[in-house]
Amino acid sequence: MVKNLHEMSGPLHMDRYTSYIKGCDGSILLDDTSSFRGEKTARPNNNSVRGFGVVDKIKAQVEKVCPGVVSCADILAIAARDSVAILGGPDWKVKVGRRDSKTASFNDANSGVIPPPTSTLSNLINRFKAKGLSAKDMVALSGAHTIGKARCTTFRDRIYNESNIDSSFAKQRQNKCPRKAPSGDNNVADLDVTTPTKFDNLYFKNLLSQKGLLHSDQILFNGGSTDSVVKRYSSKPSSFAEDFVKAMIKMGDIEPLTGSDGEIRKHCAKPN
Repeated sequence: MVKNLHEMSGPLHMDRYTSYIKGCDGSILLDDTSSFRGEKTARPNNNSVRGFGVVDKIKAQVEKVCPGVVSCADILAIAARDSVAILGGPDWKVKVGRRDSKTASFNDANSGVIPPPTSTLSNLINRFKAKGLSAKDMVALSGAHTIGKARCTTFRDRIYNESNIDSSFAKQRQNKCPRKAPSGDNNVADLDVTTPTKFDNLYFKNLLSQKGLLHSDQILFNGGSTDSVVKRYSSKPSSFAEDFVKAMIKMGDIEPLTGSDGEIRKHCAKPN
């Protein structure tokens, strides 16, 4: 059973992160072994990506019914879809048949492949483009920040030093994120200040009001090329939902392991 909504959002954000390393192969789920260091403690993921226990519970139940058939990568993709639908978002048919990686890469996860929260707009566009995703896909996928939370370390500089931020919103976030590190480093705040437990388009409306929590959120609406997309999604929730689904399906197609490549893990946290 999912304990809380923060845990529920974990599979969605994990699915997005894992597609950026070697593809949609469930590598982020692997614990460290004697032969490799996993991605869980890499800089973008450490104390941030959550919900591993949710995936482990799902896998255990699936293995009881059909052992050795459903990969952890597929479970992650399906759980991501379900976490969106449960919280009021769109539903879609998830392609299945992915296989799991036998290894993970701490160094790759730390290499900057995953766009950091300090990213410029051009950096975001280029990182997504490198994975075959358009600027519109990038904005739509950023809408996943309508649920979930972020650590103080990821938005401290924004709430104290940036000017394109609503002053009352900044002060509200400063209450639990002190200026001086490491005090409050692991305190978290909702990515969507308005409806944090509902998958909707208010994330984009927040950006119009300069209430994006991360620098990489607000940069989507800051006088740049993606402003028009943010405006459209803020006024047309159906447009956001449609484009989000298309982008999630495209992301799920990034370099999957199929056929005899990889394996079907018995336990998602360790290779067979």
